[in-house]
Amino acid sequence: MSSRIRVGVVGCGLIAQVMHLPYLMELSDRYEVVAVCDIREPVARGCAERFGVAAFHTRWEDVLAQDLDAVLVLTSGDHAPIAISAAQTGLHVFVEKPMALAAADAERMIDAAEAAGVRLMVGMMKRYDPAYGRLLELIGDIRASIRLARVTTLESPSAPYVAHHPLLDGARPPAAMLQELRAAEDQALDTALGAIDEVTRWCYRWILLDSLVHELNALRGALGEPTQVVSAQLARECVSITLRFEQTDCHLSWVDLPGIARYEQELAFYAPWHRLTLKLPSPFLRNMPSRLLVEGGAGGSHSWKREEVVSYDEAFRRELVEFADCVLTDRQPRTSGADGLADLRLCEAVARAHPCPDPHAGALRLAHGRTEGGP
Repeated sequence: MSSRIRVGVVGCGLIAQVMHLPYLMELSDRYEVVAVCDIREPVARGCAERFGVAAFHTRWEDVLAQDLDAVLVLTSGDHAPIAISAAQTGLHVFVEKPMALAAADAERMIDAAEAAGVRLMVGMMKRYDPAYGRLLELIGDIRASIRLARVTTLESPSAPYVAHHPLLDGARPPAAMLQELRAAEDQALDTALGAIDEVTRWCYRWILLDSLVHELNALRGALGEPTQVVSAQLARECVSITLRFEQTDCHLSWVDLPGIARYEQELAFYAPWHRLTLKLPSPFLRNMPSRLLVEGGAGGSHSWKREEVVSYDEAFRRELVEFADCVLTDRQPRTSGADGLADLRLCEAVARAHPCPDPHAGALRLAHGRTEGGP
């Protein structure tokens, strides 16, 4: 392989147009975008024209048939079929979150990548936020003494954050195609959860996998693997989860506030002598820095507080740099397939814990290792 990775992009929706495609162009010393693909032909064609890409397709199979080194799977649906086929073709694979819709399918993705000797990376961009990296440095000194972690996400509409971008859109795909995609997604959700009530199923798909997987992944990166889902209350407007990470409890709250266009997210870690708080902006704002608040004290006699702005570099850009480096140097990314699989197992355990009268049931579901049997 040359120093430039020949890549195909499957899925040209919002996040591809706002983040991935512009940064792939910016990183032209690392990437050559050979083809783009979207099931909406006007969108695929328009992205090819806008970003100077020679080929566009409406079928992902046609992308994999091109002369590529890697593929970015940025579709809104299940990534497993495309990722597995790409790996079997010998291509390195980057998939946007969630890695898949079921842990069992994520395992198949990992197996395919390992069998082909290619890299598989999951796009968890918050793990590449410079301020998050600084948070990990500071947590390393106090992890054993952290008594409580708290995560709060105030969800807001994305439209105000992207209205200034000239987004390409197209007519809805044919009804038969949409029906086929929904049937495949339903099958994947059945694999993940089995027989479960519709509210829990909806919250798993559209809140846990679509949003909270970021928060859960960031917690795992900071505290290690959780040992127990203590409680989980899931509703379409509000989610409350309590996890245990060895000696540390974590309370996670997510609420949808559609009337206020001001996204807020905060990860806080409390130890007797230190407090660390990471405040993250909307993920749709390019180069908007996260803020890290660092507090300390000395036995109650005095205390201090500082705010750090670590960098204005964009997390989406940094994860693309990571993927290129992993492909070119043949190393595992920080957000590997195994890391994405752990996220899916945790999301499945949270869904099954709602409502969960047995406080030990979550711990049983979080035994780490490969999935055994069905749901």
